[in-house]
Amino acid sequence: MRNASTWWIIAAIMLLLDFYVYQALKTVTQNSSDKARMAIHITYWVVSGLTLAALLSFPYIQALQTSKLFRNYVFAILVGLFFAKLVGSVFFLTDDLRRGALWLMSKLFRETGAQYMNEGNSIPRSGFLSWLGLGVGSALFGTLLYGFSNKYNYQLRKVKLAFANLPEAFKGLKIIHISDIHSGSFQNKAAVNHGVDMILQQQADLVLFTGDLVNDRADEMTEYMDVFNRIKAPLGVFSSLGNHDYGDYVSWPSEAAKKENLDRLKQVHTNLGWRLLMNEHVLLEKGGEKIALLGIENWGAKGRFPKYGKMNEAYPGTEKIPFKILLSHDPSHWDAEVKTKYTDIDLMLAGHTHGMQFGLENPYFKWSPVKWMYKQWAGLYEDGPQKLYVNRGYGFIGYPGRVGILPEITMIELV
Repeated sequence: MRNASTWWIIAAIMLLLDFYVYQALKTVTQNSSDKARMAIHITYWVVSGLTLAALLSFPYIQALQTSKLFRNYVFAILVGLFFAKLVGSVFFLTDDLRRGALWLMSKLFRETGAQYMNEGNSIPRSGFLSWLGLGVGSALFGTLLYGFSNKYNYQLRKVKLAFANLPEAFKGLKIIHISDIHSGSFQNKAAVNHGVDMILQQQADLVLFTGDLVNDRADEMTEYMDVFNRIKAPLGVFSSLGNHDYGDYVSWPSEAAKKENLDRLKQVHTNLGWRLLMNEHVLLEKGGEKIALLGIENWGAKGRFPKYGKMNEAYPGTEKIPFKILLSHDPSHWDAEVKTKYTDIDLMLAGHTHGMQFGLENPYFKWSPVKWMYKQWAGLYEDGPQKLYVNRGYGFIGYPGRVGILPEITMIELV
């Protein structure tokens, strides 16, 4: 089974974390009654055992790969437990470094260092750091559980963007930008419909979607065709593909089956009434003036994300058009190619990061762990006359929730 070895490596890491956290658990329960201590320890290892069993089953059982319950909630809980234990282990490691330093002191200065030793000639663990690590890890896990309630809490963000070279006829143009629908994760059709209602209420001139309509399979959209086909705009609805749309993250019986899935997904865009831009451009005309809208397939500069996009096919024919908008799913494309080779692309729209669906954000500050991988990960970025807007995502994947970074509908007004 493809990638099965990776899952075994992850399971081995989690097992090591389990043993490490267990040492702290023993410390904080040492004064409990024998019965209470036994119950706590057994519960801990039962949960850990079930976690490992579920993790190792995933690459081998097809039903788990297609189950929304497993992929959304069970998998999210597994990941949440992993990160909770990982964060807690930072405190336990600090304690072990302290103990190591005291042990070394006891060897170098026997009389002075002896005061730190217990009767068994070992340095006891810190009850405070053990409690602190377990507490912080538990708080993180609790926060992730709370975030389940935010996955359909759509936020409308209004942004005005000024461009000196924008044709007069397009001043005041209203664009709805959405990204990362991930229909395969949805389980509440009414809530998704409410988000579409919010889009329609804006009465935008143009709607642009920047990829990841599904998680893997075209048929994930079947139940939601009558939701998203309601999205209309006077100048049209245009879309591009994201990395998940190619079906690269599941096992297919053959390459032909994978290609058929992608072909069906392209037809889904057509059936929705959306114009899918595949390394091409269209010209939008208003009041006798034109702007160019370019759309490419997924092109990522980070990790192993594929480079299907071809700017050398989409760009020719737009050279003399005074204003250009690019749909490109992965924001790393901006630094890697757009800013260096296509300096007359005025506005690039992207998504992909979801803001990791986890972070802190207010009008004055935003932070997410995803910033360690992506320089541009949410909101507006500018470099000279060029601008990039990264949508935080309409849907969700992996983790069925949002903590701090909420699902986004963007209204962009060109001025």
